[in-house]
Amino acid sequence: MHCWKTINVKKQYGLDRLFLLSSLLVITVFSFAYVLLGIINDSTKSDNYFWVFILTFLSIYPIHKLLHFIPLFRYRDKVKLLINKQYGFLPIVTLRVIEPINKKRFIFSLLAPFIFLNLSLLIAALLVPMFAHYFTMLLAYHCGICLIDLIYVKNLSKSPKQALIEETDAGYEILVVPAQP
Repeated sequence: MHCWKTINVKKQYGLDRLFLLSSLLVITVFSFAYVLLGIINDSTKSDNYFWVFILTFLSIYPIHKLLHFIPLFRYRDKVKLLINKQYGFLPIVTLRVIEPINKKRFIFSLLAPFIFLNLSLLIAALLVPMFAHYFTMLLAYHCGICLIDLIYVKNLSKSPKQALIEETDAGYEILVVPAQP
């Protein structure tokens, strides 16, 4: 096997640009989703249960990471969980793939939180329209978290079909098996 390409979005874009893009995505998603949900169901909004909103807001990130791990559960011996502190107090959870896994499985793992959590938040906003503003804020926040995953998926989709993905300190390495003569 040899490395076809290494992808490191944080180095490629820079943390400041990623934060700016993520913030713009959050604002855009909230604006469109709130207006569309308002058109679909124009009910009175309630600010009851704000404490539930705060708890849910704080739990979005751990749920997001859990949804990354579930598709990789079969490969749990190839996945390493790392917890780093950013700014001295903010825990950042990283799932590192330490042995190569199939590209399709890896892409599904990257997309799983975006698909399942966002779908759940949209359904909840439609079913409980008086709290649609809460669900819309959570949806926008989660889309901002998913931005890096979506950029990685875009880059990985251009790689060979039978590629394997491994994560190193340099980023995601796309590994391919050379063709036999």
